[in-house]
Amino acid sequence: MAMKLIFLNFCCLLVLTLAFTDQSKGCWQEPSEVSPFSLPGLKINSKVSVSEKPDHKLTVLCFLGTECPLAKLYAGRLQNYANRYPEVRFIGINSNVQDSLDDIRNYVDKTGIEFEMARDNRNVIADRLSVKRTPETIVCDRQRKIIYRGRIDDQYLPGVSRNKANRDDLRLAIDQALAGKPIEVPRTEPAGCLLGRVRTVSKDATVTFSNQVIRVLQKNCIECHRSDEIAPFSMETYDETVGWADMILEVIEEKRMPPWHADPDVGTFLNSRTISKQDIETLETWVDQGTPEGDKANLPEPYQAVAGWRLPREPDIVVEMRKRPFHVPVSGTIEYQYFVADPGFTEDRWVTAAEVIPGNRSVVHHSIVFVRPPDGIRPRGVGWLAAYVPGQTPLTWQPGRGRLIPKGSKLVFQQHYTPTGTAAEDVTKIGLVFADSSKIESELMTVMALDQSFEIQPHDPSHEVQVTTRRLPKQGKLLAVAPHMHYRGKSFEAFTVAADNSTKPLVRVPNYDFNWQHRYEFAQPLALSDFHRLRGNVEFDNSKANPFNPDPTQHVSWGDQTWEEMAIAFFDIEVPREDSDTVADSQALRESTAFVRGMNRTVERQEKRRQKMVEDVMKRMDKNGDGVITKDEVPRAVGTYGFRRFDTNGDHKVTRDEIQSQVERRIRNPQQQRDSNRR
Repeated sequence: MAMKLIFLNFCCLLVLTLAFTDQSKGCWQEPSEVSPFSLPGLKINSKVSVSEKPDHKLTVLCFLGTECPLAKLYAGRLQNYANRYPEVRFIGINSNVQDSLDDIRNYVDKTGIEFEMARDNRNVIADRLSVKRTPETIVCDRQRKIIYRGRIDDQYLPGVSRNKANRDDLRLAIDQALAGKPIEVPRTEPAGCLLGRVRTVSKDATVTFSNQVIRVLQKNCIECHRSDEIAPFSMETYDETVGWADMILEVIEEKRMPPWHADPDVGTFLNSRTISKQDIETLETWVDQGTPEGDKANLPEPYQAVAGWRLPREPDIVVEMRKRPFHVPVSGTIEYQYFVADPGFTEDRWVTAAEVIPGNRSVVHHSIVFVRPPDGIRPRGVGWLAAYVPGQTPLTWQPGRGRLIPKGSKLVFQQHYTPTGTAAEDVTKIGLVFADSSKIESELMTVMALDQSFEIQPHDPSHEVQVTTRRLPKQGKLLAVAPHMHYRGKSFEAFTVAADNSTKPLVRVPNYDFNWQHRYEFAQPLALSDFHRLRGNVEFDNSKANPFNPDPTQHVSWGDQTWEEMAIAFFDIEVPREDSDTVADSQALRESTAFVRGMNRTVERQEKRRQKMVEDVMKRMDKNGDGVITKDEVPRAVGTYGFRRFDTNGDHKVTRDEIQSQVERRIRNPQQQRDSNRR
């Protein structure tokens, strides 16, 4: 009998343990109904409650976080649903330990949320409902029975931004419930940020934030995870970091962070970004011990971010992409934007260091600056000058090396913007350091191997394309390689090819990620005379299994924009200056001009499209043809509100620049616009 009681007690303990295991690992049993609750609201002494018998037909609980990128992107959509369904009550709930009341208020203001928002202190309600991530939604009926839980839709995933959702899960569940129909898909897996939960600190903890963890973060993370940088949240202090503990371990385990995608068994690179096994173990121990803060006296000196330029000296010239900011919309997929800037060079310039700085790092995914020489002068390779990619250091070349910008050249800024859920503006700029022409011994050029003739069939999970350079200059050295594909890019390998067609691997990228445009810089430059040519093997995944895929039903061919594809391997080479003119006219570099010509056509097409939209507005509204639109010229359908929207400076006049700004605020890629029109 005693043994039987012991066994029963053990079984009860086991059940309780399984039921209350850390929810971030997905072990909690999900409840079938929402119990009544009352939480503090955002206003002093206010409450947000769910009663025993709710008044509304449906109640939607929206678990949100102030810094989670997906929670920012979906906030506007949730508000649209709240407006669309007056018979449905929407309640926002913040359960993150790292989000203060002020943080939540700012989030509500910036995202335009008008429905109720509550603070779930110590994540009590999130634990009761087994909520794992933000954003996550739970829909219950008048009896508080849960009829749907999971994601809002599948348009956005970490690092993924589709043109449209394949399935609007939350909206469909609401529509079906209001129509009295059964919910077709009552459960979906939410995608987003793991909830920042309160933890119990171990009494005998050996690893603390102040002593060990902050040092790991300074070495591996804080370059991007700090205020006003590209990362969605800061790790500079304990309060900013503690709620992200589970998420930090998840992205490291999934090899999403630190961002580096080269196979460690192939090649050695100067700019490798990896985290050591010892540092990972330190973070794991800290989380296992309850994320203790420790003694602040043990904190190291704060991370020293470089103010201004990270160049060897102040730049000789700073060139902005343009004077007027580009307006980044709240959401959607933005096609690559091209801006042409004239630096006014009346003589050739040799650049020995260059840095691209975004005006708004939160929305600039990457920026590449190309040199466009005047008509009649052949581009030297692809004209690559410098680039901004989160986490990359500026290009500073060894003494005696430089890139040539011929006199009369213009600079082309290729901008890739990523909306964050809040409207933003950007003016990216580049700083250049010049050298005396007499001190340049070697010219740096970028050549490319590319294929523009491929066609990827719908649903093809593994389409391979081979790209090859021909007749490389033998006088120089190979310094770096950079693959370039778009959202269907799957993997990449680069090889040297000898005269007998034998190959030697240079770099292998088994899981290509378009979100990170890496340049793999060799620890030891390779003499071009040691091999015959360079080859790249590119693989695409146009199947539904590729979460980045804009549309697996499409035939895909070469194109500049992200919903099209490219198969490119960029190779940085160095050649002696006395041979550089001959090299610049070589077959390998002449083939690169196809890319330059294509880019120039895109620049011209984009500019014509912008101008046409502006001209159409001016033609319809500028009745007296003086180049300015006044309120009395505006059609009645536009109204006072419409006029004020265009009149951004409030001077009661609308200029071409103001119209163009509004055009850019609503810019969408053509594929997205077509999808929207069909809907």
